[in-house]
Amino acid sequence: MSKEHSAGRLHAETVCVSAGRTEKRANEPLNVPLVMASNFRAGHTGEYARDDGTETWTALEAAVGALEGGSALAFASGMGATAAVADLLPAGARIVVPNDSYIAMRALFEEAGRWEIRTVDITDTEATLAAAQGADLLWLESPTNPLLDVADLPALCKGARAAGVRVVVDNTFATPLLQRPIEMGADIVVHSATKFIGGHSDLLLGLTVTADPDLYKRLRRRRELAGATPGGLEVFLALRGLRTMPVRLRQGERTAAALAQRLHEHAEVSRVRYPGLPNDPGHQRAAAQMDGFGAVLSFEVRGGSQRADAICEAVRVITSATSLGGVESTIERRAKLPRQEHVPGSLLRFSVGCEHLEDLWSDLASALAATS
Repeated sequence: MSKEHSAGRLHAETVCVSAGRTEKRANEPLNVPLVMASNFRAGHTGEYARDDGTETWTALEAAVGALEGGSALAFASGMGATAAVADLLPAGARIVVPNDSYIAMRALFEEAGRWEIRTVDITDTEATLAAAQGADLLWLESPTNPLLDVADLPALCKGARAAGVRVVVDNTFATPLLQRPIEMGADIVVHSATKFIGGHSDLLLGLTVTADPDLYKRLRRRRELAGATPGGLEVFLALRGLRTMPVRLRQGERTAAALAQRLHEHAEVSRVRYPGLPNDPGHQRAAAQMDGFGAVLSFEVRGGSQRADAICEAVRVITSATSLGGVESTIERRAKLPRQEHVPGSLLRFSVGCEHLEDLWSDLASALAATS
């Protein structure tokens, strides 16, 4: 996370704190104010918020765009951002998606019934590029949700673009602090800002980022016409969350690495999936293209799905809940959800928050002991 941000020659941590601020003039507020307005007096550069946004939107978009190396757009949710990207595709388009990926994204593409969907194991670069031949869109997720698979993003972006295939990367798990897909050749980056960017489990928000001016205009138009516009308060809170994301992510990542190692050594855990472990299949690839390994891990417990459910009920410090990326640690058995048939029944996805390492470990160890 200490690499310099190429565009502004500032480290990403500094960009999180400094980008999207008000002008440095005497008596100006330090933070961009929360603007609650649907329309503006005639003569303003933008008269209707759905079309032109507000100063609060602009501040968040400027900050995220600076981090990712492109122009950002805020949406009402991560799925709102995903839907805007999907709306760029014509009927009959061919889309390649990871077989391990966010279930709502898969549902959107599959249930629309307008496109041909190909699923791939994105850890297999050659097979993924072969599947992308003749496709219109390659949708990538790395690390994936919830198996934490790592794709060779530079190779996939280069190969797909050489074949004329648009590349979209969901960067929610890594955040722009750990990887910047546009620098690797991606056309569009998508975020669920509900997760690590917001960081406090109190908002729904999505983002797209692109360095292509034409794609930016088309995505902005989709937002306007579909009405997938964010609320002013949500944008304000997301920007406030972004300011502390480096501190929260660093704490969660450090704790996740320690917990992953302890779980790996625990007799009641059969497998741990975390790119930061030296024996993880994605470790070398992640080390080469990421600035860190993130704050999400998954592990499989002995005893099957019933025991995994019992562990979710037994934890006290950790919260049994869906979603991730908040200051609080959350745990969930993902195989209970639809479109997760490929996920082992005993796998628990664990989003590590900002609690003390020993408190989290004591909670996990107690739950494992109580359910044995």
